[in-house]
Amino acid sequence: MTTELIRQAAADLACSGYAIALTGAGISTESGIPDFRGPSGLWTKNPAEERKAYERYEKFLTDPGGYWEDRLNAPTPLGDLGKMKPNQGHEALAELERMGIVKTVITQNIDNLHQRAGSRHVLDFHGNAFRLRCASCGRRYELPEFDLEGLRRDRRLPPLCGACGGIVKLDVVHFREPIPADVIEQSLTETEKCDVMLVCGTSAVVYPFASLPETVREQAANSRGKVIIEINAEPTPLTQRRISDYLIQGKTGQILPAIVAEIRRMESPAL
Repeated sequence: MTTELIRQAAADLACSGYAIALTGAGISTESGIPDFRGPSGLWTKNPAEERKAYERYEKFLTDPGGYWEDRLNAPTPLGDLGKMKPNQGHEALAELERMGIVKTVITQNIDNLHQRAGSRHVLDFHGNAFRLRCASCGRRYELPEFDLEGLRRDRRLPPLCGACGGIVKLDVVHFREPIPADVIEQSLTETEKCDVMLVCGTSAVVYPFASLPETVREQAANSRGKVIIEINAEPTPLTQRRISDYLIQGKTGQILPAIVAEIRRMESPAL
């Protein structure tokens, strides 16, 4: 059955005019990055850390200097993301982009692994751990553009935006923090344009990200033919509510490369 579905996915993608991919924690866990709410998730094992996560944005709003002190003093619970490597799932999506099939990846993940795998058109829906963002004007900076340790040493935290003088925070979107308006707008534009959506490694329970497949399904119901392909280890609400057209059950690092190989086989001239 899985082989048949891989062939179907390859055919749908090969015939698409504008395919996009949505990715969640499931693709990153295959690179060794822990998730948050799974059986061995960071917050499952350490509920106190989850409570802190819910307080982080309020801390930024009320005490931005203290927010930065906390961030510089405490290592991220995800570990050293700079040492993590893209896996075959990330690489397959980058290859689908090079083939001209996948136009954009919209990811919940903050780990920058899609970019490191070679994907050029990536929307970091929940931000990127390797960037900073001005809370006032929205300008983004790469981490090396600020000497954060120097600012802490000189007691000049928080960092300030060079464009507007606003306070700069991590680009990561914290709980109770709005998704940046430009990311929402671009994500909705990509969703509107797509005719095939790959949903890879996400539980589809975190909103507003989970609303993107729902939007595509609503458009398809209005005689705007669209296909949603789900690649997940287990069924999700997208499966149960029949929002996805079909589920290919398995690891993204195995299914996505198999789809790429099938597309290449389809496109190869017969011997």
